[in-house]
Amino acid sequence: MGTSVLSLRMDRELLERLRCHAAKRGMSVQDYVVRTLIRDDFDQRFQTAVEETEKFYGVT
Repeated sequence: MGTSVLSLRMDRELLERLRCHAAKRGMSVQDYVVRTLIRDDFDQRFQTAVEETEKFYGVT
């Protein structure tokens, strides 16, 4: 299995929130994000977030 790089651009507030969440768990931001992405319920939570965003912006 190979590896790939994922690069994200985010605003300062979001990065600070991620730092806080990671620090509470004694993790780096990178480890926290990866752990969140591999959670079993991530796909469902992500789909729900997409649906809510589409409702908010009126996308059909």
